[in-house]
Amino acid sequence: MTSQDVRKQFLEFFASNGHLIVPSAPIVLKDDPTLMFNNSGMAQFKEFFLGNGTPKNNRIADTQKCLRVSGKHNDLEDVGFDTYHHTMFEMLGNWSFGDYFKKEAINWAWQLLTEVYKIPKENLYVSVFEGSTEDNVPFDQEAWDIWKTLIDEDRIILGNKKDNFWEMGDQGPCGPCSEIHVDLRTDAEKALVSGKSLVNNDHPQVVEIWNNVFMEFNRKADGSLEKLPAQHVDTGMGFERLCMALQGKTSNYDTDVFTPLIEKVEQITGFKYTSDEVKNISEEQDKTNIAIRVIVDHVRAVAFAIADGQLPSNTGAGYVIRRILRRAIRYGFTFLDTKEPFINKLVAVLANQMGEFFPEIKAQQQLVTNVIREEEASFLRTLDQGLQLLDKVVAETSGNEVSGAKVFELYDTFGFPKDLTALILKEKGYTYNETDFEVELQKQKARSRAASEVSTEDWSVLIPGNVETFVGYDQTENEVKITRIRKVDSKKDGILYQIVLDNTPFYPEGGGQVGDKGTLVSANETIDIIDTKKENNLILHFAKQLPENIEAGFTAKVNTDLRTSTSKNHSATHLMHLALRSILGTHVEQKGSLVNPNYLRFDFSHFSKVSDEELRQVEASVNAQIEAQLQLVEHRNIPIKEALDKGAMALFGEKYGDSVRMIEFGESKELCGGIHVKNTAEIWHFKIISEGAVAAGIRRVEAITGDAVKNFYQNQENTLAEIKETLKNPQDVLKSVTSLQDDNAKLKKQIEQLLKEKIDGLKNVLLADFQEVNGVNFLAKQVDLSMSSTKDLAQAIGTAKPNSFVFLASIEDNTPNIHCYISKELVAEKGLNAGTVIRELGKLIDGNGGGQPFFASGKGKNVSGIQQALDEAITFLG
Repeated sequence: MTSQDVRKQFLEFFASNGHLIVPSAPIVLKDDPTLMFNNSGMAQFKEFFLGNGTPKNNRIADTQKCLRVSGKHNDLEDVGFDTYHHTMFEMLGNWSFGDYFKKEAINWAWQLLTEVYKIPKENLYVSVFEGSTEDNVPFDQEAWDIWKTLIDEDRIILGNKKDNFWEMGDQGPCGPCSEIHVDLRTDAEKALVSGKSLVNNDHPQVVEIWNNVFMEFNRKADGSLEKLPAQHVDTGMGFERLCMALQGKTSNYDTDVFTPLIEKVEQITGFKYTSDEVKNISEEQDKTNIAIRVIVDHVRAVAFAIADGQLPSNTGAGYVIRRILRRAIRYGFTFLDTKEPFINKLVAVLANQMGEFFPEIKAQQQLVTNVIREEEASFLRTLDQGLQLLDKVVAETSGNEVSGAKVFELYDTFGFPKDLTALILKEKGYTYNETDFEVELQKQKARSRAASEVSTEDWSVLIPGNVETFVGYDQTENEVKITRIRKVDSKKDGILYQIVLDNTPFYPEGGGQVGDKGTLVSANETIDIIDTKKENNLILHFAKQLPENIEAGFTAKVNTDLRTSTSKNHSATHLMHLALRSILGTHVEQKGSLVNPNYLRFDFSHFSKVSDEELRQVEASVNAQIEAQLQLVEHRNIPIKEALDKGAMALFGEKYGDSVRMIEFGESKELCGGIHVKNTAEIWHFKIISEGAVAAGIRRVEAITGDAVKNFYQNQENTLAEIKETLKNPQDVLKSVTSLQDDNAKLKKQIEQLLKEKIDGLKNVLLADFQEVNGVNFLAKQVDLSMSSTKDLAQAIGTAKPNSFVFLASIEDNTPNIHCYISKELVAEKGLNAGTVIRELGKLIDGNGGGQPFFASGKGKNVSGIQQALDEAITFLG
């Protein structure tokens, strides 16, 4: 049975049992402040479990792309070393929101596995929750009684809280669960050891494939449990593990989910992967297998994240994606001898494999390929730089153990992996202090945890039920009541309060647009709202203090100055998107945006730098649309198919419902939930202020509108006036500046010639000042030159005199600098090292430096130490 058939049969089975089949949500969560990535099948349905929204069907099923590489659920370091953990995986799931419960969920799971997929019953084990006295939750007798009608009681296992009580997080919906495990071992292995004893013990062939979670509790901030208003079912089946079981394999990587990717890696690198069926492989082959597993797993995670709009970067979710990709690159670099980008070539295989179920990977194939190729090239350069830095660290090490702090610095600052460092050091006869490395790593983790630590109290509900609505498209001021409040304490922001209103005009951050600010005003006080966000379908208003009377009536007032500026920038973004597609081509697609009151930022797919002429055309096009006074046409609640049929742009990586909001300005038609001007004339004017690359195939434009443009031109005018005044108010400013540039170029040439003559003169003078010390031609002098010229002089003198040891010093901008040249024959014969000389004598000028054994440079802070450094240079000659 192919993996495609496995998916289809799962979805068809639950469709036949009254479930609505929905598409996978994006793997990257853009508007959920509690999660970076979709780490489980239920993540997109959190609001329904919390009671903050109503699903379009009480029974739903899907296959969801998941990523577990950060936070509580983090499988990254296991990937590659075993055959069943993954960064990205598919979760086949079925859900009931207050509809069916344990009986139906368990019976359907058993029916699908044993009758549809025909997994032998004797290969299956199930677990039920044994209960918890700590939480006052009893043994799950109901699940036990249902299971014993389907399976022998000796195949039912009691599970503890760790294995059989599932929680969304430290707070929130939770409940007992019932897992299904499959034993894929041979009959001979089963005869020796019971599969029951291997369940939940990390055995690679006795694995969990399905978890049925029975959501019936809510975990409060104090750790106690309370009953949810309704009982829900949340199930998740590991697609890759299921394929392993159905295809008769003992490793996920031997299934057709991964074999096409593995074959491509073999073809590119010449290294062969050994199936899990082959036993007693060599240590070298095991390393090859691990490397190939890492690469084929990681390319899936990275490719789908990029397709869903998350580019690799140095912060947040982008950093996680970059880290995953770099882990794959360096496994190829270390164990598959790949010194050129190659992982990008796997994207075509992935698109061919998964494009039918996940069309985004097919549609974004070229972009994903380009981004991965550029990231590979960049990190391979970093690895090369790291090798040079490691050589420097080794040169500075006395003994054969390198400082763990130095290895951590390479890891933390330059992204140089510790195991690669260890491998290279071993080849050179060195080790490193692993304890010191771990100490530094733990310090960094503690700093990171402290910076992001957040304590959230339970909601205090003042008005029960789903009464919250957004009225901000039509109003910026509204009479409101507070429906719920809670306190949040974070290291970053301190104590804040989250306030939910019944009818709010405040727009919550989303779709690239920042959240509104404003005030809550009652008869007695005014509370500042400093930000607005959305979480689990609730609009949260952030304040530094609560009203004295939280049950009073309030007037919610949006800061209309900020809102107006933001709306101009947001509407201009739509107009620019249309202009870019018209001028550069329809391959242009939005890949990210930021819209705030001050400026707009727009990332888009494009293969080359946008020329100045093209930027002028884009500006002209947007300003023409502004001058055309295009009226906003808003479709507040239109079926998504109808909107797309009308030509609306939908963005990859965004989650759309059945009904959407569509914004039209003339030919510009986009799905958008943001705030816009009523007429493009309100924007006044549009000006691009920068254009540049973000990643391979991704460009970024920053632009301004309205008052910001007025201020921009005012500043330009003021600058021009200052230039004219400096130039004594010439008739032709441009001609005057050009004349200055010509004069400057002539003077630079004259200075360079004079400097060359000065260096040649000094060289001839200094060549006569050498003295012989122990068979070495020695010179130590201070000269009146810049640092770069002193460096050139030291090399010129040294190469002109055999067996020479040259030490020169100079002062530039009150900063001392020193340079040492040692003839290569002296380096070889006497073991002299210019880098050592500079490091030791550099201490006398409160500085440091380094370089090659034959030439090194340094600079410091203490000018008065130069003479002592010159005096002590001779001591290196014994």
